[in-house]
Formats: sequence, structure tokens, C-alpha cells
Amino acid sequence: GVCGCCGALRPRYKRLVDNIFPEDPEDGLVKTNMEKLTFYALSAPEKLDRIGAYLSERLIRDVGRHRYGYVCIAMEALDQLLMACHCQSINLFVESFLKMVAKLLESEKPNLQILGTNSFVKFANIEEDTPSYHRSYDFFVSRFSEMCHSSHDDLEIKTKIRMSGIKGLQGVVRKTVNDELQANIWDPQHMDKIVPSLLFNLQHVEEAESRSPSPLQAPEKEKENPAELAERCLRELLGRAAFGNIKNAIKPVLIHLDNHSLWEPKVFAIRCFKIIMYSIQPQHSHLVIQQLLSHLDANSRSAATVRAGIVEVLSEAAVIAATGSVGPTVLEMFNTLLRQLRLSIDYALTGSYDGALSLGTKIIKEHEERMFQEAVIKTIGSFASTLPTYQRSEVILFIMSKVPLPSLHHAIETGRTGENRNRLTQIMLLKSLLQVSTGFQCSNMMSALPSNFLDRLLSTALMEDAEIRLFVLEILISFIDRHGNRHKFSTISTLSDISVLKLKVDKCSRQDTVFMKKHSQQLYRHIYLSCKEETNIQRHYEALYGLLALISIELANEEVVVDLIRLVLAVQDVAQVNEENLPVYNRCALYALGAAYLNLISQLTTVPAFCQHIHEVIETRKKEAPYMLPEDVFVERPRLSQNLDGVVIEFLFRQSKISEVLGGSGYNSDRLCLPYIPQLTDEDRLSKRKSIGETISLQVEVESRNSPEKEERVPAEEITYETLKKAIVDSVAVEEQERERRRQVVEKFQKAPFEEIAAHCGARASLLQSKLNQIFEITIRPPPSPSGTITAAYGQPQNHSIPVYEMKFPDLCVY
Repeated sequence: GVCGCCGALRPRYKRLVDNIFPEDPEDGLVKTNMEKLTFYALSAPEKLDRIGAYLSERLIRDVGRHRYGYVCIAMEALDQLLMACHCQSINLFVESFLKMVAKLLESEKPNLQILGTNSFVKFANIEEDTPSYHRSYDFFVSRFSEMCHSSHDDLEIKTKIRMSGIKGLQGVVRKTVNDELQANIWDPQHMDKIVPSLLFNLQHVEEAESRSPSPLQAPEKEKENPAELAERCLRELLGRAAFGNIKNAIKPVLIHLDNHSLWEPKVFAIRCFKIIMYSIQPQHSHLVIQQLLSHLDANSRSAATVRAGIVEVLSEAAVIAATGSVGPTVLEMFNTLLRQLRLSIDYALTGSYDGALSLGTKIIKEHEERMFQEAVIKTIGSFASTLPTYQRSEVILFIMSKVPLPSLHHAIETGRTGENRNRLTQIMLLKSLLQVSTGFQCSNMMSALPSNFLDRLLSTALMEDAEIRLFVLEILISFIDRHGNRHKFSTISTLSDISVLKLKVDKCSRQDTVFMKKHSQQLYRHIYLSCKEETNIQRHYEALYGLLALISIELANEEVVVDLIRLVLAVQDVAQVNEENLPVYNRCALYALGAAYLNLISQLTTVPAFCQHIHEVIETRKKEAPYMLPEDVFVERPRLSQNLDGVVIEFLFRQSKISEVLGGSGYNSDRLCLPYIPQLTDEDRLSKRKSIGETISLQVEVESRNSPEKEERVPAEEITYETLKKAIVDSVAVEEQERERRRQVVEKFQKAPFEEIAAHCGARASLLQSKLNQIFEITIRPPPSPSGTITAAYGQPQNHSIPVYEMKFPDLCVY
């Protein structure tokens, strides 16, 4: 008390602190006395904590007495002392400083809150020389987050308070994020306050943009925009996030979007995740994708609009992530999306999320589920388009493996509901596959269309559903088209000069030749059978024409061209003979398809006589049978003929004539003369496997020929060019004969009476048994018996086999 009355007896640090305050607070800080206080603090750093405590005492007293001018002077003095002193004793001074800042933030006066925030931001930018083991920022996180949600009546004051709150959170992040000794700012208790506060201000960007400042005030106003400041703070926060902290930073974003129903408009949600994906380190992108996938699974029973919003956000995030590192989440993402697609199909069929309607069950709107399904398919396509070729191939195989097919390995659900579910699943997965295959560029068709994938894809091409067949054709077109020519064949026509199409044609590579040698007959067969489908519409024929044209441009050599011409002529025969009882439109469409393709291939081969024959037939049709040309068939109102049974030969493309004109130009005329017969037994795998009886008889015959007893020296035959040519021609003829034999066998089993088939199979079975008995007699010899031999009925000695346990051994063998 005595020291308080006598100024001379007071401690020096108190006198120096008192001297910085003027008599009139409007005069501001006394700078000369402030310099003395600063010099004293630097000279005696052990006094810093007492200086801070005394300043804190004065500030609290001034706040209580509403002497706000002196409060501002005290905070200015504290700021200057903080900037000047970096000694080890600053930690105790900081405690007093934070206590004063907290006192200001607790005030109801906006100006004091802003003043305290500005001082804290200055402190946050100071790099301390010594760590602090016991400092806590929990109060500041809570208070700054609360300021970010200010709802003051005055718009300008509200904006300033929110700005101060965002700056305060930014200061807390900067002060603690890189200091391992500080409280972990990435803990959920802190992230659940910081992230929603920033998103709340981002969400109100429209409110900030609704003000239209004058051009001179525009730069200043832009700086005072809480939304932009919140975005910068969020970017800084995410940019500092380490691998283990991404989850804690993303989860509050998802919860905020759920609580405020921000998935349905999806504009704000997409903006948030674009900020996130461009702010985090690229190698952490897959963690965000995983969080979104998990959230999509967690919301699998939410409204379709909510799930569609999540999928749209996932699409945008995945495209950005693909430019960095997606990691092991590629197939996980596609697996989740395909699972959601199946669930959506089930919801649409059952009408509820529980599989059965009951009281209180939420009714599902089918059109919303359809929108969700389209969003999933779009997401699959957009993400796959950013993947490298090898990953895209894996995704294609993965999706195809999910398509339900009636095979041994994939069970198909029965019943009407099961059939609808199978059909919708097949359509949705094929749509997804079409999205993935669009724009797929692969120089090697063997890797683009591997055997296991092509077999499954083509097996769906023969389904009864017309929509599924169309998807398969479009998928094949996407894979084969590597030079962007598909849109040039979107319309079927007989152009007199195809140079106007400006086709991009490259020479067929060796890999493509190998692919066609292996799979050409399989492709031809499915094209041929697809042409015979009664439910085909114009889009099917356009797709078939595009597929034929693209095979001719991308994968054709002379042998492929010959086979394609034979195939189209066989399609013409289908329309002419009409064994399938096709409608008039289908027959006219097949005639028109053949005319359009042969017109194209004739100009691609550039054989004048071939072009002339095709041109003559087309001109004849134009005059007398326009219903056999695409210009009259593939239009909105087709002009058809009611009688196609009396088609004269002048209207048809003749195989003999084509074989003659192409044979003179070096093409295989012998092969051209042979009619095309599809391998109808490929699906049942009968063409590649002989019967067991034939296999055994063949083996016995080979063994007998190679036995030493019948081996004879055959003089070596001289190999010449004529010998090789003859062998090749003979092999082609044998192959065609074999196909004809197989066709007859299949036809016999389809049309013969049951008794005849049973008798035939019985004879084959007895033949098989006799062959097996012969083999067993040859290969299995009974061991000689120790008891000697016995005499057979015909007087010949025969070995008699006795079991070991019945044999009598000599006494010498017993020990």
C-alpha cells in the first residue's frame, strides 16, 4: 500500500508500464516511454512475465471500467513487446498475453473482439525460439468458431466479426499445426468446430456477392469477403494435413453437407470437394475418394437425390484424383459404384429400401432412381476416361465379370422379378461398359479384347433383348474404332464417292492380323446371327453397318475382306430365302445393309470391275427396286415392298461375279466361291472338342501306325511352291467340309425323331465301350503268377493272377 502511494518506491517495471499511458487516451501510446519499456524488457528478460502480468491487470481493470482507449493502448504495447522479445522467458509473458486476448474475446463489444483477434493473429505469425509444453488453445478454437457464425443485426459488423473469427482460426492453425508439442489441432474435437465454421462462411458466398460495390471500392470489398477468406483458410488447413489427418479433416465436411441437406443441389458440395482435392497433397487423393465411397455406402438407404449428389461429387473428385495418385482405390471405387447400381435396381423393382412394402415404409420414386443410375454410369465413364490404358483394361474386365449371364459360373435368378432384375442389371452394366470403352485407345487388339472378355461380351450379343444386343454392338464399335471414324458411318448410305468421308485408314498391323486369325470367325458368326434377329430396328442395322465398316478399315487384310464379302452375301441370302420368316422391313433392311457395305468395300479395295458390278446393281435397284436401298429403308417412314419373293437376279449381288472380278486382282477366288456357313456350335464348345470315342480311336490308330512292327520307311517328298499351294488350298477345302459336316450333325439332332437319336447314341455308346475294352486289354497286362500257369479252353497256356495274400511262398523266404 505504501508503494502504491509513493511512486518513487514502486518497482521500475511498473513505473515504465505506467508511463506508456498518456493522460488522454486519444493521444495514443507514448512512443518514447514505450522504447524505454522495450529496452528494459530486452535488458532484463526475467522481468517479462511481471510486465505481462501488470499489463494484464491494467487491461482487465480498464475493460471493467469501459475505458476502451486505454485497452487499445495496452494491446498495442503487448504487440510491440511480443515482436521485440524472443528470449526463453517469453513463454510466461505469452500466458499473460493470451489471458488478455481471451478477456477481449469474451467481451460483448464487437470492437474488442476484433481487437483481440488482430493481436492473436500477430502473435500467431511469430516464430518462438522455445517450445511450450502446457499452452492450450481450446478456448480460442471454440470462441473463433462461434464468431464465424455471428448473426449480428448490422450486416457490416456481422461481416467484420465473421472475418475476425476466420482469421483467428487461421492463426490457431498456423500456431499449432507444425508444433508437435502443442495440442493436436487435428483431433476430431477441434476439426468438428473449425471445418464447419469455414464451410458455413463458404456457403454464404451468395450473400456476400449480392452487394454490388462501386468500381473504386471493389478491391477493398473483395478483401473483406468472408467466403474468400474462408476458402483461403480451408486451403491452407488442408494443405498442411498429413497422411493420418486427412480423415479427421474430411469427415466434418461430409457431416456438414448431410446436416444442411447440401447434397441435393450438389453445387456447393462439388465446390467444396474441388477445393479439397486441389488443396491436399496429390498422394493423399485416394484417401478422400475412400471417404466418399464409405459415405455413399453409409447413405445407401437415403433418398436417390442424396445418393446422386454424392456420386456427382465423387465423379468430380475422382477426375481430379486421377491426375495425381489414385492408388489401390480404382477397383474399390468401381466395385462400390456397381454395388450401388444393383441396390438401386432392387429399390426400383421393390419400391422400398427394405425389399417389401409395409406401413411407414418410404415409397421410392422410380424416376429418381433412374436419375441416380444415370449419375453412377456417368461417373464410371468420366473416371475411367482419366485412367491409363492398363488400368482401364482391368476396369473393363472387372465390369464384364459382373454382368449376369446364363452360364455354369453365373447363376441367373428365376421368376418374373428375377428376370427383370437380371435384365436391368445387364443393361446398366453394359451401359457402364460402353461409357468406359468410349474413347478407349489401344494399339493391340489382343490386349484390348482378350479372349475371356470377348467370349462373355459376344454371348450377350445373342440374347433376345434388343436393347442389350444394341449395347454389345456399340461396345464392339468403341473398341475397334481407333481413328475416330465411327461417326462417319452413323448413317447408312450408298455414296458414289467415299472420299467425302475423309476416312483415316492405316495398314493392318501384325497384332491385328493375329487377332483376326484367332477371333474373326467368332465375330462373323455373331454379326450373321444378329442380322437374323426379328426384333432388330434401324439402330441395330446402323450399328451392324458401322461394325462391318470399322472392321474393314481397322482390322482388314485380303483374307478378312474376302470373308466379310462372303458374310454380307450370306446375309443377302438370308433375306432372299427367308427361312426365318422375317418381316418385310427386316428383309428390306438386310438388302439395304448389304448394298451399303458392298458399295463401301468396293471403293476401299479399288478394283474397277468389282466397283462396276456393285454400281450396276445399285443403279438397277434405284430404278426398279428402291426398297432394297438404304435411302428408302432407313428413313422415318420406310418405303417398302409388300412382295419380296419374286426378287430377280439383277437386283442381287452375285457371288460368282464378285469371285471372278476379285480373283483376277489377286484375291482368293476359291474361298470367295464358298458360301459362308457360321460356326453354330461354338457356343456349346462342340466345334473344338471331339467325342470321347473318336479321341480314343484316333489315339489307337496313331499308336498302331507308330509301332515298330508296322513302321515302314517312306521316301521323303520334295517340297516345292506348288506343293505348298496345294496344301493350303486343300486345308481350306477340308475346313469347309468339316464345318458342313458339323452343321449336318447339329441339324440332325435338331430335326430327327427321338427314337432315331436314341438309337444313334446307343450305337455310339457300345462302340465307345468296345474301344475302351480294347485299350484296357492292350495296356493292362496281368502279372505272372508264382503258382504257375493254367491251360485255357483252347489248349493255350494263360497266366492266372492270384492275390498276394493267397500266394504260397517257399520256406526260404520266411524269416
